[in-house]
Amino acid sequence: MEWMERMNLAVDELERSLTGEVDYARLARTACCSVYHFQRMFAYLADLPLSEYVRRRRMSRAAVDLRAGMKVIDVAQRYGYASPTAFTRAFQAVHGVPPSRVRDGGVPVRAFPPIVLQGMVQGRDPLEYRLESRGAFRVVGISAPLDRQMEANFRTVPDFWAAAVREGMLPRLSALRNAPPEGLLGVCFCPDEGEWRYAIAVASTLPAGELEAYDVPAAAWAVFSGAGDNRSLQALQRRVFTQWLPTSGYAYGSAPDLEVYLRADPQDARYELWIPVVRAGE
Repeated sequence: MEWMERMNLAVDELERSLTGEVDYARLARTACCSVYHFQRMFAYLADLPLSEYVRRRRMSRAAVDLRAGMKVIDVAQRYGYASPTAFTRAFQAVHGVPPSRVRDGGVPVRAFPPIVLQGMVQGRDPLEYRLESRGAFRVVGISAPLDRQMEANFRTVPDFWAAAVREGMLPRLSALRNAPPEGLLGVCFCPDEGEWRYAIAVASTLPAGELEAYDVPAAAWAVFSGAGDNRSLQALQRRVFTQWLPTSGYAYGSAPDLEVYLRADPQDARYELWIPVVRAGE
C-alpha cells in the first residue's frame, strides 16, 4: 500500500473520531509513521495544521447538528467541549456567528468537507537529493520543548535559535564538533511517548559537560540541499513532502529529522535537510 493511501486511511479514521477524543497515535499507526511525522506531513499536504482541520470539521458538523434542532449544550458535549462558552468561541471563530443564531435558522454558515490528500507532483523544477546511510551517532548541545500542536513550533524554534545566537552558544558548540555530519544541527526528538524536544547541537564524541547529549539511531536519510533564510527552508520542506515523497518509492522512517547548517546565518544560511526514509512497504 502506498504511503499516500495510508495517509488518507488515517484521515478517514479521523473523520470517524470527530465526536470523541482524537487519538493521534492511532492515526499515525494507520499511516505507518510517528505522531510527529504524521502531523508534519498532513500540514504540508493539506496546507493546514492538523489541529485546525479537526476544529473546522467539528464545527462544520456542529452546524449541521444545530440546523437539525440539537441544543447548543448537547452539540458542545458531542464534540468534546467542556462548556457551552468554549464551544461558542470555537464555533464563532469558524462561522462568524454564535451557535444560537444557527439553531434559530436564517444565517449562513461555512461547510468544510472532508479532505482528500494528494501529492502536488509538478516536475518543472528538479529536486536533487542523495541517500545517506549512517550508523548511530551522538550529538551534544542544548534543547527546548516542542509543542505537540505543530504550528506553535514555527514560532518557538526560530526564537530558540535567536536566543542561542545572543548567548554566544553557537561558537561553543562548533568547538565540540569532531564527527560527521558536519555543521550545526537542528534535531527534532519527537517520540510517540514522552516529551518532544528540539536540539541545537553538533555531532561529537567529547564530554558533554553542562550541555545535553542525545543519541541519533542508525538510519537512512534522503538529503536535500538549500540556501536562504528560514522561509526557504520551510519551502524546501514543503516541496519534499508534497512533490518528492509521494512518488519516491520511500516512506518516512523512524529516526529524527535533521537540519544540517553548513553556514548558520539566519538571513543567508547554507543547509541540508535530512529526512529519514525506508523503502515503501517495509
